[in-house]
Amino acid sequence: MPAQTLDEVIAALDAIIAAAIAQHSRLGFFAVLYREVTVQVKTGIANNRFEDGVRMESLDVIFANRYLEAYENFQKGLPASACWEAAFNAAPAWRPLILQHLLLGINAHINLDLGIAAAQTSPGAALPALQHDFNEINKILSGLLDEVQAKLGKLSPWLGWLDYVGGRIDEAVFNFSLKIARREAWKVAKRFAPLSPQEQLQEITVLDGKVAKLAQRILSPGWLIGSAAFLIRLRESDDVPRIIAVLRQ
Repeated sequence: MPAQTLDEVIAALDAIIAAAIAQHSRLGFFAVLYREVTVQVKTGIANNRFEDGVRMESLDVIFANRYLEAYENFQKGLPASACWEAAFNAAPAWRPLILQHLLLGINAHINLDLGIAAAQTSPGAALPALQHDFNEINKILSGLLDEVQAKLGKLSPWLGWLDYVGGRIDEAVFNFSLKIARREAWKVAKRFAPLSPQEQLQEITVLDGKVAKLAQRILSPGWLIGSAAFLIRLRESDDVPRIIAVLRQ
């Protein structure tokens, strides 16, 4: 059954994280990050950070259920969104950096799921009233990624070498800009809000294909950066329970 409340979302994420620790699966990396997003949204609602707390919980539950459904389908061998399958299929691979695993999840969740969830929460003419709270959840996502990149220094001591490329590591190295993704997610919401459910399904397929291509760019950033990432990976921790513990700190 889909989650109905933020507490149920957090419980579902806890189950994914526990399974990842037991199975030494990198699928737990994004789940840890997303759990913290959900906790901060819940705290923000309690502290009146959002204009409409009830609406925000509805948005976040719809948002989370898209990830939870994709994860469950993948575990059962059922089809999931192409961009989520790219993220999940990368989990057993040795080569991707911890950062790449996180970015694959963020890519699918923001570039595909966030705009859809916003449009379904506030369809049609109701969407503009959501923009303030939509921007607030984006601020939470952005702040958390900054914190995670600081934690990665404990797990991937050579990752900082890539700073010379310029700017943020994720943007400079893996062709992924969280700022652009957040802006595009609102454009997706505006495009989807007037559509019927059937029209949305058709558009989701097209959008999913585009986001899946971005996932491949994250995994294959080019020969030069890929070679540097390989060297960094040689020094990066393989201890999944420890990685999850550090990310949860």
